[in-house]
Amino acid sequence: MSKTATLTVQKWGNSLAVRIPAALARKVNFVAGQSVEVTTDDLGVVVHRKGPPPRTLAQRLAAFDPDKHGGEAMPSGRIGAEVF
Repeated sequence: MSKTATLTVQKWGNSLAVRIPAALARKVNFVAGQSVEVTTDDLGVVVHRKGPPPRTLAQRLAAFDPDKHGGEAMPSGRIGAEVF
């Protein structure tokens, strides 16, 4: 199922911009800071996601391996003012 929207081209500094509605951005997995590739064809402008979308926090946590990453960030005991 494709989603479409009628948008307005607006001035942004010396450039032109189109805001992508949240529903369309979710549909194509666009997120803020995502790299995209913009090309032109006979019909106009085409925007494609460049590279895989960033992983979500849930995906990152699922991939975390405590044995590989060492568990504690500071495996030494308490020192200095930390000793009670």
